[in-house]
Amino acid sequence: METIKGTVEHIVFRNSSNGYTVAHFDIDGDLVTVVGNFDELNHGEYLKLTGYWTEHKNYGDQFTMETYAMEIPTSAEGITRYLASGILPGIGEKTAKAIVERFGEETLDILDNHPDRLSEIKGIGKKTLEGIKEVYYEQREVRQIMIQIQDYGISASWAMKLYKTYKSDTISVLLNNPYQMIEDIRGIGFKIADQIASQLGFERSSPGRILAGINYSLGECYNRGNTFMTENELVKTSCKILGVDEDEVVNQLGELVLLGRIIQEEVNDQRVYYPRNLYEAEDNVALIMARISQSKYKIPDVNIDKKIEEYEKDMSIILDNKQREAIAAAVENGVIVITGGPGTGKTTIINGIVRIFKDLGLKTVLSAPTGRAAKRITETTGHEAKTIHRLLEYEYSENDDFPSFSKDESDPLEADAIIVDESSMIDIVLMNSLLMAIQPGTRLIMVGDADQLPSVGPGNVLKDIIESGAIKVLSLERIYRQSEESMISVNAFEINQGNMPDINNDSDFLFLNKNDGDKLLRDILKIVTENLPIAKGFDSIQDIQVISPMKNGKVGVINLNKELQAVLNPARDNCAQREFGTVIYREGDKVMQIKNNYRLKWEDTIGFEQGEGIYNGDIGTLEEISDRNKSFTILFNDGKRIVYDFDQMDEITHAYAMTVHKSQGSEFPVVVMPIVGGPPLFLNRKLLYTAVTRAKKMLVLMGNQYVFRQMIKSAESQDRQTALRERIVNYLNNPML
Repeated sequence: METIKGTVEHIVFRNSSNGYTVAHFDIDGDLVTVVGNFDELNHGEYLKLTGYWTEHKNYGDQFTMETYAMEIPTSAEGITRYLASGILPGIGEKTAKAIVERFGEETLDILDNHPDRLSEIKGIGKKTLEGIKEVYYEQREVRQIMIQIQDYGISASWAMKLYKTYKSDTISVLLNNPYQMIEDIRGIGFKIADQIASQLGFERSSPGRILAGINYSLGECYNRGNTFMTENELVKTSCKILGVDEDEVVNQLGELVLLGRIIQEEVNDQRVYYPRNLYEAEDNVALIMARISQSKYKIPDVNIDKKIEEYEKDMSIILDNKQREAIAAAVENGVIVITGGPGTGKTTIINGIVRIFKDLGLKTVLSAPTGRAAKRITETTGHEAKTIHRLLEYEYSENDDFPSFSKDESDPLEADAIIVDESSMIDIVLMNSLLMAIQPGTRLIMVGDADQLPSVGPGNVLKDIIESGAIKVLSLERIYRQSEESMISVNAFEINQGNMPDINNDSDFLFLNKNDGDKLLRDILKIVTENLPIAKGFDSIQDIQVISPMKNGKVGVINLNKELQAVLNPARDNCAQREFGTVIYREGDKVMQIKNNYRLKWEDTIGFEQGEGIYNGDIGTLEEISDRNKSFTILFNDGKRIVYDFDQMDEITHAYAMTVHKSQGSEFPVVVMPIVGGPPLFLNRKLLYTAVTRAKKMLVLMGNQYVFRQMIKSAESQDRQTALRERIVNYLNNPML
């Protein structure tokens, strides 16, 4: 390890999400490229950097920073460069030299203790002097606190986060309760706070540490999709993380409940604990669902059967009894659920409901949990659908940590009926936000496939609502959307029933038995790039989507994207590319947006409109990478073109391959999926069924037939711990509802 000291001259690139930075430093008069993770870096700062020298194949020698600390230059030359860097207003290179020539190595003492003497320098008037004093005093406080924090062994990156949050109270907060950082500072979790507390001398058994550890353990609900943890589960998890006895954890549980930070409940004769916001969301969803299921809705004075017949005649279709019942139920009930697999006519029913409601003078709004799901329902119905976030008018919180919505009980949605497609993807928090914005008298029609994977976020909303028995449920089982040659919908139904499907490799449902891992990867690449395009005419990038059950491994999403990029979009002359961490992005790449960004501006290349907002899961092509403008441009499949800054590259990923969860809400002409061994709780029927139902024209499963059979036999992934169903029932039995 080497140590160098210098001044920040220019920040070339910065990733705001992880702090990865490329910057030019003035090191003793030489310009040096430094790379590393800086939480905060400002032009003109003087830092001590510890790390090692490397040689980049394109950019030459650079210093890779491992740790850094704020310092004050001591030599006359260093002080001159420090002052000339622009860190103080009104001081350029000429004035900086004049100051140091006048005061020498005492310059910083003059700034600290006798700043008015700067007026002795030609060019520094009263106004400039006041500006210098104000900025320097603020910087001095920052510098003193930062140096003191780093004396405790805390890295400069976390030290800056602490100072930005607590200002002059930073040291006090650290010494009194460092675990307060978990709640106050984004990015600091229990492990980081615990490491800092340990450096400050806090004991393992300190009450503040145990309280924070329990809270952190309960946060596993978010990772597992649960809304609560049992007491036994929470105590054991907390003990493992904290390294303390169970008695110490149990003694502090009651304190957290008294403080109102977690909620204690009895569920199925078990004592359980909720994170507060998940308890409030689950309880409120149950209350509202119970209320609207019992509310009386004004039924239009119209012959519904006749309206349905008119719809059939106009569309040249014949609905079965279940489909007719679903359309009628939407008119007659305040809330209904329509569930069914692919090809069972859900879209036909949605079209019928929208058509009849329009004839009755009722305003209907279509929505879905994701951008791709909303786009798909827009395409299949011909009626605009919005994401739930957009429908509720997403607003930014001050620090963008959590979404908030302008539509709520005080400003509800103006609609007579709200149809929500892909309802299985809605988590409990989003469902609560939606219900809060539905005013009395508005019908809610939830459409989805209850047998697909549940939401990524906590809860099992659609399943719990169905099983509560409080809501009228229309289950569609008859398959319509298939030609005589199609087996995708038929086999999806068989898989969902736990039966081995009819595999005929002359149909559109193929299973290719491949047991060698290396050969499986090669065969996937060949079928995507050669076999399907040549034999069937499918486009390797636009038509074929590779879906994998896992992220890691030879046929996991990460490696598949790397290998598919190498064959579908290899490096070539006049094709710009850019490294981002371990990934190389290249012009022509198939990419996906992986977070909602409601501020990004787009231009519609089809309708020539302009607007804002792009959504998690949207897919497009990386059109241009501009080193000159430090930007990249993506043309999304719906025609929207967006220009990003380089530091927003963390918002995208390659989309040659994606996980099953990421594929939810979408359909693709062709799906290719590897079937390989893995954790039994992860590789299950629900995941397989979800993947199979993404394919419209052809499905190719490749891998181990034994694993395929085991997935079909595995009826459930690990059950989620939720109590929405029980809460709805309890509220229905409450005469005070």
